[in-house]
Amino acid sequence: MIAQDLPLIDLHRHIEGTIRLETILDLAHQFNIPLPANSIEGLKPYVQITQRQPGVMAFIEKFTLPMKVLVNDETCRRVSYEAVLDAHQEGIDYLELRFSPWFMAEANQLSPKGVVEAVLDGVQAGSQESGLPVNLLGILSRTYGIETAAKELDAILPYADQITGLDLAGDEANFPAALFEDLFDKARDAGLKITVHAGESAGPESIRQAVQILGASRIGHGLAAASDPSLMDLLFRHQIGIEANLTSNVQTSSVKDYASHPVKLFLEQGLLVSIHSDDPAISGITLPYEYNVAAPQTGCSEKQIRQLQLNALESAFLSPREKQKLARSVSDSNPNRMY
Repeated sequence: MIAQDLPLIDLHRHIEGTIRLETILDLAHQFNIPLPANSIEGLKPYVQITQRQPGVMAFIEKFTLPMKVLVNDETCRRVSYEAVLDAHQEGIDYLELRFSPWFMAEANQLSPKGVVEAVLDGVQAGSQESGLPVNLLGILSRTYGIETAAKELDAILPYADQITGLDLAGDEANFPAALFEDLFDKARDAGLKITVHAGESAGPESIRQAVQILGASRIGHGLAAASDPSLMDLLFRHQIGIEANLTSNVQTSSVKDYASHPVKLFLEQGLLVSIHSDDPAISGITLPYEYNVAAPQTGCSEKQIRQLQLNALESAFLSPREKQKLARSVSDSNPNRMY
């Protein structure tokens, strides 16, 4: 169960995976976009995971319809704004939202730079309205190849003063991290923090490359580390955060079930692992669900689940002073809140 005296933090949440079904319907009607169904319940099978998928790329196919309704910059602004409001409604106290400008732009051939500006504007508006502190992370999508990733970085870097970090996501199995070394050198030079999707659909070497070549201080998913004691030792010694995503890992068949998830092992090895929502609209979950329903099924004790929450605060791309302020504001403001 969620510790009410600690901040509820989501460090791994994709804007593209937060789009409301109601918004998809509204935008489709507004812009005359054909839909396979004209009701919330009818749309669910096309957008949400209703049964285990054979892999990560099959999971990603569920994004096809939400991306079609991003017809202009204003729609990108709207879904970013709503993503912040929905996170606040869940009771989240600090949020790191990530997005791929190219992925959001592709379906309707938008300008990636325009997408970045729209996302920044929407997130800022949502944060100001809700009071939820949000930091943005840009994504380079491996799936499009190195040349497109370079263009994506070109859209992100002019806003490095407003974007906190950079991620690498997409087709991990076919596009190893080492291919993107030069791009991540540029990102670090611009002051961006680094987190990388790794060890979800490729082996331990993918995680090792993310840390040693790309300079990642956090790893998204990181499942493959469980099979490599020397890698777990590396992650422990350097205190590399692991952003675990319990439900999405089950849905992508990256793990057989919650009980098979290595999050408990990672905790027992002293790793800086925490849990997050990934794509809540696609998975049909919230972050409180991950803590209150999914985490207990992994075998984690209440004390270990509390440690996951502490680890999220420790892993956040915040200064020590900002972390202290966040922790104090939660414990002082409402110690008896419920999720």
